[in-house]
Formats: sequence, C-alpha cells, structure tokens
Amino acid sequence: MTLKDRITEDMKAAMRSGEKERLATIRLALAAIKQREVDERIVLEDSQVLSVIEKMIKQRREAITQFASGGRADLVAKENAEIAVLQPYLPAQMSEAELDALIAAAIGSSGATSVKDMGKVMALVKPKAAGRADMGAVSARIKQKLA
Repeated sequence: MTLKDRITEDMKAAMRSGEKERLATIRLALAAIKQREVDERIVLEDSQVLSVIEKMIKQRREAITQFASGGRADLVAKENAEIAVLQPYLPAQMSEAELDALIAAAIGSSGATSVKDMGKVMALVKPKAAGRADMGAVSARIKQKLA
C-alpha cells in the first residue's frame, strides 16, 4: 500500500468515526498532494508525498511561532493538533547519534573543511535524512561542525 493510499484509507476511517478535525487535516494533505500531481502532471511516489507532508508540517511550525508571538493560544493548539495528525505519516526520526554519524561521514567523504563547503555536505546528507530529520536543524548542525 502506498503512502497516498494509506492517507486515503485514514480519511475514510476518520469519516466513519466522525473525527472532524482529523478528517479536515487529512483532506488538506490529500488536496496538497493532488494539487502537486495536477501541477506537475505526474502521479507522486511515496518520497514525493513525504516531501508534501514535510512541507505542510514546516508551514504549521512556522505558523505556531507567529501565533505564539501574537498571543493566539487557540490557533497554536489547532496547528499542534494538525501536526499530530500529519506526523505519523513521516518515517521514524533519526536519533542525535545517527545524525552526527551521518554528518561526520558526509564531511569526511566530501573533504569539507570550512563553511564554504557546506553545500557539498548538505548534498550528501539530505537524501539520507529527508523525512527523518528537520533539515533546518541539520543545516545548523553542519554549520556548527564546519565553523
């Protein structure tokens, strides 16, 4: 079963059980997936569906910081609930040790010595960590190690 099929099945289950908030979030995810399929005239594979879901979670995290600074606790709670619905579709997150080992291996194989070489390291790390780690945090960690 593909990830898109799993999301569709979860939507049907949410409809049957009457979980309105969960259903609304899953429908948003399916709409985003369908929009990308229509825009690019392709059928998305699991890795591409993952990137759509990652983007949605990133948008919600950014919205949470905005709502928190604006004092809108009700909207922060709503965004957190949506993240909780979307999070299970992502693969298990990498541990700190796994991430450090991956970054160290990428720095070693690329021969990076300074922050100028960060692009080379990111190019090696990104395909292996996509969906399993926050790429913003990975980028910051790589910069710290190269500094």
